[in-house]
Amino acid sequence: METGNVILVDKHDHAVGFMEKMEVHRRGLLHRAISVFIFDGTGRLLLQQRAFHKYHSGALWTNTCCSHPFPGESAPAAAKRRLKEEMGLSIPLDFLFTFRYRASLDNGLIEHELDHVFIGYTDENPAINPDEVADYRWATSSDIDKGISTDPSAYTSWFKLIYKRVFAQASLGYN
Repeated sequence: METGNVILVDKHDHAVGFMEKMEVHRRGLLHRAISVFIFDGTGRLLLQQRAFHKYHSGALWTNTCCSHPFPGESAPAAAKRRLKEEMGLSIPLDFLFTFRYRASLDNGLIEHELDHVFIGYTDENPAINPDEVADYRWATSSDIDKGISTDPSAYTSWFKLIYKRVFAQASLGYN
């Protein structure tokens, strides 16, 4: 499990300090995060099911990987690092956009992130890290729409906010 400090930011993504990750989530402070979305050549998204023992959102389905940059680490470097650590993939990533959200989570925690979203493409299957990931699957946008409409509690809060926007931009990029 990732531990340590995360980067506190203002609404313009300027770093304003560092704080221990669990304390940040208990207090709901705005911090920098990364989310990675990997698509295959047929336009399916690689989803991960978070490990059951994660400190929040355990066992929920979400984008390919997500995390926080370490103090002094750039968001692109964190995205590449976590994609390798969680899914065993080393592929080029492109920055898509940032978004800010706040959501109450399980265990009394609050997610308040300025999230940097990255995209990549591969037809390679992941080699998941069982400390981070319980399972994975490739899914189309309509598969995800159906899953969320049937059982919205099976997906992370941030994923439900942005997956449609990412799918719209992903269709422009795979060669």
